[in-house]
Amino acid sequence: MRGVELRWLASLALVGLALGGCGKSLSGTKLGVETTGRDGASGLATANTTRLGGASAVLDAAAVARTVYPGLTDGTRPRAVVLVDERDWPAALAASVLAGAPLRAPILYTEGDSLPSASAQALAAMRPTGVPRLGYSQVITISSAASPGAYRRRAVPAGEAARAAGAIERLAVRASGVQPRDVIIASSDAPAALEMPAAGLSAQTGAPILLVNARTVPAATRVVLRRLRQPRIYIVGPTGAVSQRVAEELGRYGRVARINGGDASSNAIAVARFSDGSFGWGVEEPGHGLVFATASRPLDAPAAAALSASGDYAPLLLLEGEGRIPGELAAYLRGIQPGYTSEPQYRPVHGVYNHGWVIGDEQAISPATQAELDSLLEITKRPSPPGNPPATSEPQEFEQ
Repeated sequence: MRGVELRWLASLALVGLALGGCGKSLSGTKLGVETTGRDGASGLATANTTRLGGASAVLDAAAVARTVYPGLTDGTRPRAVVLVDERDWPAALAASVLAGAPLRAPILYTEGDSLPSASAQALAAMRPTGVPRLGYSQVITISSAASPGAYRRRAVPAGEAARAAGAIERLAVRASGVQPRDVIIASSDAPAALEMPAAGLSAQTGAPILLVNARTVPAATRVVLRRLRQPRIYIVGPTGAVSQRVAEELGRYGRVARINGGDASSNAIAVARFSDGSFGWGVEEPGHGLVFATASRPLDAPAAAALSASGDYAPLLLLEGEGRIPGELAAYLRGIQPGYTSEPQYRPVHGVYNHGWVIGDEQAISPATQAELDSLLEITKRPSPPGNPPATSEPQEFEQ
């Protein structure tokens, strides 16, 4: 693993140079063109997709962080970076809110109290500037995450899942100076794949993630809900993730809405489609960024959260198994696929476009699947509306 990681780091440095200050996409327009080297680490770019990451969540998080914050100019340096132990899934999920406004702190993973080379290299390259409201802290460590000595640090203590999520919410409030009006509820007992979309939703909306369990609302979560005084509460997942009994208990603290999909992939689609006033994406039309990850790698969701709060503000969509595109996801992508007609005023150059971020190496999402996604994102020609005259290339005369 270490040899792969070192080669990945060298190639990622070249990617940072290629990105310049844009933080948006990598170069390369043909499937199979490797923009960052071998070993599947951020290797393939197509006309409509960019692959970020490698063989582990550590590499995926570092690739996302360096893409959003290449650190090459003052404007492309984050104010803070979050370090969270990869072994603590609930803390990583709850930390996703810190990737959104106002902190916009990308997430890097540690291995317990050890900082992997990829995370250390990304942190050094981004050179966080510090958060004034947090004593100019540059690094926020969560759970038992490693603490690099060269940076000003703010620690969120380890603890039971709901308690850690509450501590992260308090940190977010301190950083912003504003109490949230919306909260997202996830279950620490549910399959992680069902809760993955909450990461991007939290980063995009700034709503903290609070945790419940299969039977009840933990005391630490109730404390936060009481303090927020009737917030809007959004449950991510079906009743198999958060039971109706728990939903009814949550109703004592605010208005409750459930974002519901039957399985991991359909649940992610439901989150991407959902909107309630100004809350949520409401992605029902073309012209969006989209993040694609596999449901078998839950830590990729917090790793990719920064892509949901910057650039094209992309919701997370999930592939099955070894990166297969479920039928419902293919249908959803066809429904939001950009198009243009043959009328002269509707050329492709005047259209809107979709772009896909593909997270992980070719073992997570295969090159063939990436090619399928590229086709589903490509702007396509559509029939002209009925009654419109056919397009013509004849010169037109205009009155002077």
